[in-house]
Amino acid sequence: MGKTEVALQVAERAGAEIISADARAVYRGLDIGTDRPSDEALRRVPHHLIGVVDPRTAYDAVRFRRDCEQLVCAIHTRGRRAMVVGGSTLYVRSLTRGLFEGPPADVEYRRAMEDVPTETLHAQLSEIDPEAAARISPNDRVRMVRALEVYRNTGRTISSFWGHERPAPWPMAKVGLHRDRNELRRRIEARVDRMLDEGLLNETRALHEAGLPPDAPAARTIGYRELFAHLQGEVGLAEARRRIAAGTKAYARRQLSWFRREELAWIDVTDREPGDVAREVLFIWEQADRGVEFSP
Repeated sequence: MGKTEVALQVAERAGAEIISADARAVYRGLDIGTDRPSDEALRRVPHHLIGVVDPRTAYDAVRFRRDCEQLVCAIHTRGRRAMVVGGSTLYVRSLTRGLFEGPPADVEYRRAMEDVPTETLHAQLSEIDPEAAARISPNDRVRMVRALEVYRNTGRTISSFWGHERPAPWPMAKVGLHRDRNELRRRIEARVDRMLDEGLLNETRALHEAGLPPDAPAARTIGYRELFAHLQGEVGLAEARRRIAAGTKAYARRQLSWFRREELAWIDVTDREPGDVAREVLFIWEQADRGVEFSP
């Protein structure tokens, strides 16, 4: 049971359209590695922000927030509801808490920081912005690099911007799905094998042969990053597969740790059918908005 089928059933009964909050599914040509919804799923429910951005282009949480606001307004104008589905943490936070619109991403600086040890990043942040260092997890490289980047490009600490964020202007029912960790690890291993069987290597080769720069956001996505290394002769296929599985498990742990700090209604989906979970999601949605009516 995956979140895609649950989301489809919820959307069908709620008269909703789905907005993807997956930071990598937004790119064209990354269908297999991002587990893009099938053509049948796309026919069942309208989807947005899937495969719409050139893989060479940077796309961030600020742009997602702007696009999401426009999409929600358009969906509501059609008399339908909007569902945001996905787990990219900064994208979700841009809606639930808001983001300050600081300087744009500094690609050169981020590239230079890739090989800097996490402990060094945290030490640097502690020196220039103790408040941010206390609030950002010592293992959260993305947020630490962003904090250092903001200071480098503005001369101001990122914590000095906090408190002025604006959450999304609509009521939200926030639901998180989780499962037994052993089952999650098994599903990740099976998913990696499935993606390779479905042609992830060929999809990566097509991006490589099209000249996608290795430092492009799409090329740094788990799955493509490791197979790029394989195509360049750095690692064998078996080692690339192992790294994909290990990277996906680490990412899942970071996701869960981050979302545990959010105010979500949690549903344990271990060994449950999609329809059963969908009914529980709909109940939570109905409780959050008494005016909601769902089809049977």
